[in-house]
Amino acid sequence: MALTDASHRIIADLLASRTGQELTASRLWRVPSALAAIFRERGISNVDQLVCLLADPRESRLANEVVEALLNNETYFFRDHAYFATLANHVLPELAHARAATRRLSIWSAGCSTGQEALSLAMIFAEQPARWSGWTIEILGTDISNKAITAARSGVYTQFEIQRGISVAQMLNFFSETAGGWQACARLRGMTKFHQHNILDAPPPPGNFDIILCRNLLLYLDTGTRRRVFDRLASALAADGWLMLGAGETVVGQTERFEPAACGSALYRAVQSARGAMGRRATVG
Repeated sequence: MALTDASHRIIADLLASRTGQELTASRLWRVPSALAAIFRERGISNVDQLVCLLADPRESRLANEVVEALLNNETYFFRDHAYFATLANHVLPELAHARAATRRLSIWSAGCSTGQEALSLAMIFAEQPARWSGWTIEILGTDISNKAITAARSGVYTQFEIQRGISVAQMLNFFSETAGGWQACARLRGMTKFHQHNILDAPPPPGNFDIILCRNLLLYLDTGTRRRVFDRLASALAADGWLMLGAGETVVGQTERFEPAACGSALYRAVQSARGAMGRRATVG
């Protein structure tokens, strides 16, 4: 499928306007396979024909389908396992102490795709029942993809998906085999909710999240859009909250709202919070 320059620009502009994501030259290889199903359904053979259809104002549904097809929904349980270990062993104990009075934690998984990240977090809490007994744990997963959110809400995964990132013991403890696949247990589903949301929009309620995970999403945004997203995330995070990014992402040189946390890579604190914590340690010393 050959992409003419004009058609490429139109498809790229559509994706950028809806999601903020750039369709760069390095990502063009995905276009033929991503749009193949739409081509078959519509009986068209190239992107130029697709662009002609998109010009029809009555084809808003087609535009949505194209955007959905171009999104990268790659995810799996406990992606970058060492980072989740840092959450379990360092971040959550600190938050447990800080929130002892309310016994409530609120976590936002932004760009959650089909839900494995949110369910990974829920498994961490479920595996420490003594520590979190009596606590209210709320994990919100959001994604711009309606298809991905529908899958996340079902909590059902294929044999391939269920084997990526979790042990056999976790699979048997937290999932049940059904006719449609492996479904997350009621304990995990009770801690997680999923809603469609665009990261470019105002943050979802309730705000003041204790932890925000926004992983492997910023990679696809241009510098200006990335800066705006960091502003959104900062406005939604509790003053002493934590931000986790993907392994290939950083706040350094991207925003003044966050800076690296001392406990490990991929974790960041709001600048005001981080400096306040350093000041408190200096006072104690």
